[in-house]
This record gives sequence, C-alpha cells and structure tokens, in this order.
Amino acid sequence: MTKDLPEKAAILQRDKETYGIAPQIPGGIVSPDTLRKIADVAEKYNAAAIKLTSAQRMAIVGLKEDDLDNVWADLDMKPAAAIGLCVRSVKICPGTTFCKRGQQDAVGLGLKLDEIYHGMELPSKLKMGVSGCMNSCSEPAIKDIGIMGTPKGYTLMVGGTAGLKPRLADVVAEELSEDEILDAVDKIVSFYKTHTKKQRLGKMIDEIGLDKFKEEVGL
Repeated sequence: MTKDLPEKAAILQRDKETYGIAPQIPGGIVSPDTLRKIADVAEKYNAAAIKLTSAQRMAIVGLKEDDLDNVWADLDMKPAAAIGLCVRSVKICPGTTFCKRGQQDAVGLGLKLDEIYHGMELPSKLKMGVSGCMNSCSEPAIKDIGIMGTPKGYTLMVGGTAGLKPRLADVVAEELSEDEILDAVDKIVSFYKTHTKKQRLGKMIDEIGLDKFKEEVGL
C-alpha cells in the first residue's frame, strides 16, 4: 500500500498517488530569491499547488514519487519537520522586528529555539509557539510549549494542544528574560524526553499534576 515516505520527507496526498513536501523556512521568514526558487521548482515538476500552511511553511503538493529526489536537489533546502515524533517548526509572530504592537522580540527568540530544537527526535511530537505580545498570533496557548511576550518579559506556558481533545496550556512562569526562557525550555524538553510515555506534554502533566511537573523540571 502506498504511504508516506519519511526518508524523503514526503507526505502522501489524498489522491494516493502524489506527494507533498515542505522545505524548512524558519519562522516563515523568506527572501524573494527563495520564493522564486520554490516557485520555479514547483513549476518544473508540475506540482499541483504551493500551499501556505498553518505552521508557517510552504508545502509543494502534487509531486510524483519519482521526482522527489530531484526536487530536493533543486531546492537545496532542508526539509521541515512536518511529520514524525519530533519538535516541529517553531511558530513565530512578527514581534518587535516588524509589528507595531510587539512588546518582545519573538522573531529573535523563536529563531534561536528553532535552530536548537527543530527536528529533535522525541517520544511524541512537540510544538512550540512564540508570540511578541498578548494578542498571541502564534497561538502559544495551544502549543506544547508556548511563549507570550508582555511589557515585563515573557510568559511561559506548557501543555497546550489543539486537535480532537483541545487543551489550553498552563502558565508556569511569568516576566522571564530571553535567557531565562531558553533555560526553562531546555529543562522542559530534557525532562519530557526522558519521562514521557509516548504522549503529548499536556497529557503527561495531567497524569503527574502541574505542581509535581514544575517541581521535577525546576520551574
């Protein structure tokens, strides 16, 4: 039976014949040259479409299996972690880099987190979101690890998820600096990596209790 091809970072499409791929675009920030290259490759291999995803990626869909290796070679880009048990692309809002409402540097922090954790293998998938203000455009409250900027620093949330059984993230720390956020995220990921039973972070927190989780992680 035809199925996804993780070794080619390719996801089987609804027609059960063609595939979609998503090159890694950290934070969804892309240059005009990269946009042109993606468009040229999609056109060269007769892709059905280029889809902007909710995770700030660009998926090239409707590709033939025999073309996948050549597509990646022509793109000369790393695949995004769109499938598998790993840390997915970090979702980032414009923050103080671009947005007049930004109160913290979501882009700078988010790109650092993406560089450190993107694609890291874990017992289950893990999503992060970084927002530069309380409008929360990157949806930190429904991410496994959510970070929200405020006038006094960053608020750290854990355990959020969308999907069949939505769960709002729990606030575990407030008014943190960027360095404190990076340290806290490292502690959370390290603990999760060694203690989870192949379940999302929120479910693990519900099983052991939020206070116990904070104690174990050192928050």
